[in-house]
Amino acid sequence: MDTQSATAPPAGVSARLRALLGGSSEASVTKRLAGTIFVIRVFSAALAYFSQILLARWMGGSDYGVYVYVWTWVLLLGSMMDFGISASAQKIIPEYRTRGEHALLRGFLSGSRWMTFAVSSIVSLLLAGVVKGLSPWIDGNAIVPLYIGCLTLPAFVVANTQDGIARSHDWMRLGLMPQFIVRQSLMIGLTAGAFVLGFNLGATAAMWASAAAVWVAMISQMIVLNRKLAGHIESGPRAYDFRGWLAVSLPILMVESFYLLLSYTDVLVLQQFRSSEEVGVYFAVVKTLALVSFIHYAMAATTAHRFAEYNAQGDKARLSAYVAHAIQWTFWPSLAATILLLALGKPLLWLFGPQFVVGYDIMFIAAIGLLVRAAIGPVERLLNMLGHQHICALAYALAFVMNLVLCVVLVPRFGGHGAAAATSIALAFETVLLFWIVRRRLGLHVLAFGKR
Repeated sequence: MDTQSATAPPAGVSARLRALLGGSSEASVTKRLAGTIFVIRVFSAALAYFSQILLARWMGGSDYGVYVYVWTWVLLLGSMMDFGISASAQKIIPEYRTRGEHALLRGFLSGSRWMTFAVSSIVSLLLAGVVKGLSPWIDGNAIVPLYIGCLTLPAFVVANTQDGIARSHDWMRLGLMPQFIVRQSLMIGLTAGAFVLGFNLGATAAMWASAAAVWVAMISQMIVLNRKLAGHIESGPRAYDFRGWLAVSLPILMVESFYLLLSYTDVLVLQQFRSSEEVGVYFAVVKTLALVSFIHYAMAATTAHRFAEYNAQGDKARLSAYVAHAIQWTFWPSLAATILLLALGKPLLWLFGPQFVVGYDIMFIAAIGLLVRAAIGPVERLLNMLGHQHICALAYALAFVMNLVLCVVLVPRFGGHGAAAATSIALAFETVLLFWIVRRRLGLHVLAFGKR
């Protein structure tokens, strides 16, 4: 990765830091971009946590519960309604660029957004019809917020698509900041303004503020993205391969969907068998350990399009070196973050309330699965970018089924400890499967340690 020059390497911590932050090699660029993504995600998590505290205090328990219920549906459905285009953009764009297929590239940059907007708008209308049909059985206070949620979905989906396009050009701040920083800030500002002006800040008003924040952030991102693309891509004819885009994207959507299910299974099952207090403690543990997951997310978001680019160029040596680099910079920072979080676990949980400290030992069980998963880095993105989406989706599906079965077996007896154990076992199983698949299909050793 970092080819040694004829001159001696920089000595001293400050010199090494300057080389890392200012270097132009692939390794330096990757670390810098991944660091940018990590900082944005951590800051956005703190911002989101702060906004939830404010909303809960301003709205009251009942309205806040309705808002969380509706917003959760927006997050889950919005993450899947782009049909995987946001992720497949990091495969399609580098391949078009490498092969010189500029007409198809121009067509994808505009057509992918129009396609996801049109489809998500149609689905949103159908969902609004479902809400109307089920209105006799839905809490009356949730009906209008659900309609507003349907109105929010198209903008949310297009923003995800633009995120994938921006990341494919290494424009990480443009891809992430509108969704994670600008949107959160607008939501806080709009709801705070309504509260100060004396409006009744219920679930409906909060959803209107959230919908406005999503649309404003998406449109602002679109304006900036179009300007940058105009200066980066020459104008010319456009070609559209909708069928080819979906052929690549839908298997990736399956991977992302099973990953979402794998991520939420423990909490959902825990809600069915244990008290709300225990669910709250477990959720606090998961949120505290989220820092480890952000590292994996940062490297995956930074490296995916480069996997596709090097594979399209047929440069296997470069691809292998870059994969090894990505794995190293996923596992070792994850290990350091895990040690730090476990050391500070009790005071961090105490911030949620003194009663949450009882979940401290659950942190050690949950951390095992995250560390095992980090040991192979973002190999699921590697498989997706190199055309092995189907086998990757199968691995995630098997891990989800295992997690669900283990949760149902362990949670009724062991509660949060059982949920953490089930998830860690499922993540370990998923890691072994992905390691074996990459070894057999690509011939790569995707482990942070051991013989290569």
